[in-house]
Amino acid sequence: MVKNSPNNIYINRELSWLQFNARVLQEASDNTVPLIERLRFLGIFSNNLDEFFKVRYATIKRIDYAGKGGKNQLGGIKASELLDVITQTVIKQQSQSLKILSDIQSHLEKENIFIINETQISKAQSTFIKNYFIQNVSPALVTIILNEDIKIPHLKDSAAYLTINMALEDNEHQYALIEISKNMDRFIVLPEQDGKSYIIMLDDLLRYCLDDIFNIFDYKSISAHMIKITRDAELDLESDLSKSFMEKISNSVKGRLDGEPVRFVYDKTIDTKTLNFLMDKMGIESTDSIIPGGRYHNRRDYMGFPSLGRQDLLYDKIVALPIKGLSLQNSIFEAIAEKDYLQYAPYQTFSYIVKFLREAALDPKVKAIKITIYRLAQVSHVASSLINAAKNGKKVTVSMEIQARFDEQANIDYAEQMQREGVNLIFGVQGLKVHSKMCVIEREENNKIKRYGFVSTGNFNESTAKIYTDYTLFTANQKILKDLNKVFSFFEVNYKIYRYKHIITSPHYTRNAFFKLIDQEISNKKKGKPAYIRLKMNSISSYKMIDKLYEASRAGVKIQMIVRGICCLVPGVKGMSENIEVLSIIDKFLEHTRLYTFCNSDNPKVYISSADFMTRNIENRVEVSCPIYDEDIKQELIDTFNICWSDNVKARILDQSQSNKYKHNNEDKVRSQFETYNYLKNKLEN
Repeated sequence: MVKNSPNNIYINRELSWLQFNARVLQEASDNTVPLIERLRFLGIFSNNLDEFFKVRYATIKRIDYAGKGGKNQLGGIKASELLDVITQTVIKQQSQSLKILSDIQSHLEKENIFIINETQISKAQSTFIKNYFIQNVSPALVTIILNEDIKIPHLKDSAAYLTINMALEDNEHQYALIEISKNMDRFIVLPEQDGKSYIIMLDDLLRYCLDDIFNIFDYKSISAHMIKITRDAELDLESDLSKSFMEKISNSVKGRLDGEPVRFVYDKTIDTKTLNFLMDKMGIESTDSIIPGGRYHNRRDYMGFPSLGRQDLLYDKIVALPIKGLSLQNSIFEAIAEKDYLQYAPYQTFSYIVKFLREAALDPKVKAIKITIYRLAQVSHVASSLINAAKNGKKVTVSMEIQARFDEQANIDYAEQMQREGVNLIFGVQGLKVHSKMCVIEREENNKIKRYGFVSTGNFNESTAKIYTDYTLFTANQKILKDLNKVFSFFEVNYKIYRYKHIITSPHYTRNAFFKLIDQEISNKKKGKPAYIRLKMNSISSYKMIDKLYEASRAGVKIQMIVRGICCLVPGVKGMSENIEVLSIIDKFLEHTRLYTFCNSDNPKVYISSADFMTRNIENRVEVSCPIYDEDIKQELIDTFNICWSDNVKARILDQSQSNKYKHNNEDKVRSQFETYNYLKNKLEN
């Protein structure tokens, strides 16, 4: 067994992430989760793994290639050793996921939903499938004939392929590959029969039609097994000074397709000769993660499993709530001129952000709009509102983060569109990603400029706002907005470091500011005053931040943490972290809020933030943590944290064992995401 780190004071980041993905897999195995939702959690689990191998596994592999071992970078574990542990862990998780998939399918059959393969097709279904193949599949099919003497064509990252082995005369074999196109539906819904629903996967439809595909070959037998290759997704930026930053990123994104292989997954029933032929041709090395899998790969596609009209097998859809006192029919400027408002998506509608920007685009008094963009929706009303504002003569400045991983090309497309329409684009700060989520609007009132705006924990993305939990503060607090405006000035003039009186920013101030807040709790505890720290975030991996929390724990400060993903901190260790408790909540929505509360002698200081306690957020990104001054909003944030902390249905306890044990107790059942919705709904009625 590999130790996490020297003296086990930290949990290795990669191993902690794998335990997070194990919690996602728990949702897929949970019989209380609706059946089709369970399938979709399997898809999320698989998609997470794909990104993990493209980014984190690839990074460790590069460290290993450098020959330095990587102990200092990886928390005391050698890179080569960590690569092996990851592979073995993933093999176990993949095996578990296959058992879960089989269990889900058996339950689906009890609901008269049958996922059939090529050996289970009826005569009526055969006619439908053959027609479907001819009309929808065959014209777009990519089939590659392989030859011993010819180099294998480049295989796409994360695309699934069927490896074909045709046994010919004289013990000869002809190999081929069929690409499973991402542009085709992976699940083909067949006509209902006797009240039963039937689905066949595209893979099995192709298996059924192999004779049609390879009819020019005279083979004795034919077999098909799936493989998938995952490539290093690190962007390799060119140094050519003649090219624009957007052009460099665009070229680098295209180059990602040619990245080195880092994982090879194959159907474990494939014959050894075929497997060796493929691995040799593709240059798969022993340091790559080679994982025997099941019959089907790219199970991320289960995220899009058809609903078949079976709402009873899905989570009930919630109706996004309005915000009390804030109307979508009236002026948002007039409302927030009087007081601050908090939006908590997806419980409350994201439409307020779009309405605010559209109002700004039309209002003759609005002179300028400044906003940061990290990930936009595929069809973005945010982007269209900003373009509309530019067309109406507003000075629109957009800080667009082109290097938002895996969304680079989408952001480039929107950036080019905005540039054509007269939007002033800023592409971040050299060496730093702009991850802050904020907007400042300048409006002329009584011959003076008054600022309005919002600051958020999440991206301004209509699609993810339906499934990510995020806070957005709407405010006309001139002191906060003056600070936010300085951040935009920093984007324009990077060499000037500004001072901020209210917000906390990375990369210059976050660590020291939070250290001071933690030190104050330590001091108060030593003086016998009330002291506690309550933190909610996606991940914590910064050893410096962890050490500071350990220091507070040793001083007796009670620390409650809700961490969705990576947690390198080891809670509950006597003499180090016995005053720290950590929960993780995985449920219907993705917990994405960052909320930091410090007791401050029972006069809590509360911040919402774009930053996690990760080194990259603190040192290598532009982040903003915003104080909450409105007492009603402050109480609402404290209340929603307490609801999450009370969760005894979907909360897991994070500890040394990394066993993801559920927090079950004898208290009344509290499922925090459902209780949060009810809490906000009740506020509307009171």
